[in-house]
Amino acid sequence: MDINVLIVEDEFLVANDLRVIVKQAGYKVTGIAASVEEANENLQKQKPDLVLLDIRLKGILSGIDFARKLRAENIAFVYISANSSQKVLEEAKSTDPYGFIVKPFREKDLLVALDIAWYRHQHSLESKLRQEELLQKQLTKITTDPSGAEQKLLKIARVIQPYIPFDFIASKPWPDNAGQFKDIGYLRIGFDEYQFIGEKELMTITGFKKDVLSALIKNSDTNAILYSDGIPKQKPGINSLQQLLFDSFKLESYLVFPVDPGNGQMVHYAFYSRKQDVYTRDHIALLNRLKPYLVALAEKKIYDETSSTLTLVQPDSVNKKNSEAANYSGSHPTFKNIIGNHHLLLASLDLASQVAPYNTSVLILGESGTGKEKVAHSIHSLSPRASGPFIKVNCAAIPPTLIESELFGHEKGAFTGATEKRKGKFEQADGGTIFLDEIGELPLDMQVKLLRVLQEKEVEYVGSSAPRKVNVRIIAATNRNLEKEVANGTFRLDLYYRLNVFPITLPPLRERKSDIEALTLYFADKFCKEFHKPFMGIAATMMDEMYAYNWPGNIRELENVLEQSVILNDGRSNLELKRSLTGTRNELSGKVNIETLEDVKHIQRETERDYIISILKKAKGRIRGVNGAAELLNIKPTTLESKMAKLGIKKDFL
Repeated sequence: MDINVLIVEDEFLVANDLRVIVKQAGYKVTGIAASVEEANENLQKQKPDLVLLDIRLKGILSGIDFARKLRAENIAFVYISANSSQKVLEEAKSTDPYGFIVKPFREKDLLVALDIAWYRHQHSLESKLRQEELLQKQLTKITTDPSGAEQKLLKIARVIQPYIPFDFIASKPWPDNAGQFKDIGYLRIGFDEYQFIGEKELMTITGFKKDVLSALIKNSDTNAILYSDGIPKQKPGINSLQQLLFDSFKLESYLVFPVDPGNGQMVHYAFYSRKQDVYTRDHIALLNRLKPYLVALAEKKIYDETSSTLTLVQPDSVNKKNSEAANYSGSHPTFKNIIGNHHLLLASLDLASQVAPYNTSVLILGESGTGKEKVAHSIHSLSPRASGPFIKVNCAAIPPTLIESELFGHEKGAFTGATEKRKGKFEQADGGTIFLDEIGELPLDMQVKLLRVLQEKEVEYVGSSAPRKVNVRIIAATNRNLEKEVANGTFRLDLYYRLNVFPITLPPLRERKSDIEALTLYFADKFCKEFHKPFMGIAATMMDEMYAYNWPGNIRELENVLEQSVILNDGRSNLELKRSLTGTRNELSGKVNIETLEDVKHIQRETERDYIISILKKAKGRIRGVNGAAELLNIKPTTLESKMAKLGIKKDFL
């Protein structure tokens, strides 16, 4: 095994144990350092492939400080710590480590952590190289495209979005010899939708005149700079164009990158985001690697070199009628059932589209009802495995005694009731994707077996010792805080790091309220068609209350509310709420403080209970038959009876 490991540990006995274990496993140890200073000296002598790094070290600098340097030099590292408290995990997470070992550790745990770290590092490198190669090809193609400046910048925006996220992108020549405003840009308004923003559009939005916009350019940043909560910190200049854009589009961070086409006038690419902590030195490093392509675009196609004032190339008059309009509108077919344009949602979808082409494991995080399964299915649909099976498993719904046979399969007679040989979910997903929902509910003993499947890529039937190879991509999801579960000892640290190769966090509905109207219209139309009722619109009072509500059940709860409203609507008037959402919330707030997942589940149960009671009253207590409650709810009568029993609904309530 030709993998070099540097050990950074200030306890001699621990460091020596690490050295012995690592060498016996076939790794090469390049050195042992007790401080960051010694570690830097070792780093200069020989660059390691992996670093075992203690968080607390002798001296002023900690392992966290050294980790930042390792990250900048693209060296994988695994933390070693005397505790796995949530505070330590959160501090360590900020440096994006490849693993975490808690003292005292077992030899097996150490070797598994190193194996996972190397696996993640190699896959990360391979993924980045492939992505950059693809991006370079796309930019080269745009360079030879005959279209004008507006269309060319739009194409650049669309291919670079997954790698440098933005809500607004702009390009401009500098210096502007004529003192004129020549910025062109695009504001992102959907997953694949961009609105052109030029001089006229910005004048309309801000109310400023042309001479004012030109004056603002003089105070604008002209050097490579990033502004966010990272380093360096530099806010936009007062009365600058950047500040105007910040105020107009509610932006929080930006990155400016200049390129020199060689004609004495620079061209600046500027990226803006509504999120803080977005842009890092990694983004500047990527732009530096792409510089030759950006220079070629700047000198050959974006601006007309024959003009001393760098006048924008106008669309070919022959194709003017058919050229792309100032506003581009489109939607990615894979995300057609995911509704909304909020920048937090779009950022999550960007990550999903970015990771989809690879076999990398994905961990989708988010509260109940945020659409984790839809995103998982979209990743599968975008991947080379799209023609293969997509197998869903709800880990919380399978009894602990049956989960092993459900996941891995069983032989005939393996246990009481096993009357035939049966494939497990992993084997059913062979050649495709398995979606493990509610992974945080998996029992500890099953976590060990799942980790083995991830490492060995093979399963064993219950009742058999013969391994079976499986070719499966794993996408897991949870509404739990897995770091907290690790700290509490209910979720394995090694499995967490194995699954957490590529995390995607979905925002709760309360953080993307601008999407409520689009979601409401979507579900209203869906249920009106399903129940064969005309859609007459939504009452203003209903929309006001929906915006005011915090939606603890997220999109699933909103969908339920719309279904109820359509069922109770007479088909001749606007949809209305038959019970107050805010009233229910205020009524419950006196009983429950929404602080835990159980509090949310309690509110969801109460909401479901009230909804079923309202339908039963409408059906006059009748469950079965035409216009019975089961038919109105579009569920089986036995399912409704089961729900009634579970929620404690009796005839006395009707």
